[in-house]
Amino acid sequence: MEAGLGTEQYWTGLQAGVVDGAVLVTDSGQPPWGQVLLSRDHILFADEPAELGGQNTGPAPTDIVLMALGGCTAITLRMYAARKEWVINRIAVRLRYEMADAAGTVLKRADFKRIERIIEIDGPLDDEQRARLMSIADKCPVHQILTGSVAVRSTLAPSA
Repeated sequence: MEAGLGTEQYWTGLQAGVVDGAVLVTDSGQPPWGQVLLSRDHILFADEPAELGGQNTGPAPTDIVLMALGGCTAITLRMYAARKEWVINRIAVRLRYEMADAAGTVLKRADFKRIERIIEIDGPLDDEQRARLMSIADKCPVHQILTGSVAVRSTLAPSA
């Protein structure tokens, strides 16, 4: 039996062509907006909520950006603390897009200008250690991507 679009067998076959450090995003078989996100070793999903015409089969791409920043922040802090042999019992990172500007004007969802990141760190750390961890949070690679000047170069592949 041939693996069809929208099946794990089909996506696993596509993964074979994904090299380390690259990803492939393609239709998930959940119309109209559903996507499958493939890395060499992982399969994730993205979609839009029902109010935007999607089926909510995965987080919205903008939410995935927040998840990536939160995951990267927590991992970076844990790695740093481990090197310093500091004890951290739990890290939680809460993120959201700020939907108002400095003057309090409410922005449309498409006006993603700022991200609010609240970092909770439970553990026997003093104020100096906590302050150092907060400065380290801005060094996580996803934070660097979002606040840097990464250029995205797009090309159209030839028709098959």
